[in-house]
Amino acid sequence: MSQHHLQVVGMVCPFPLVEAKKVMQDLPAGSELVIDFDCTQATESLPRWAATDGHEVTSFEQTDDAQWRIVIRKKK
Repeated sequence: MSQHHLQVVGMVCPFPLVEAKKVMQDLPAGSELVIDFDCTQATESLPRWAATDGHEVTSFEQTDDAQWRIVIRKKK
């Protein structure tokens, strides 16, 4: 399984979600996308998108006062 990193700290919503969707399209099934972000709205929109598209959130943690990391595994 491969892991890809997406750094979207400093981007306002909806851009973290837009960028995540673009990157996820090009990843092979079973790959993980690690996203570091600081947009509060993305704490809801990223997991909701993952669930809607059938991807699996394998990790979601707050890494700083206003920064998070989510790991999403692409559906097979």
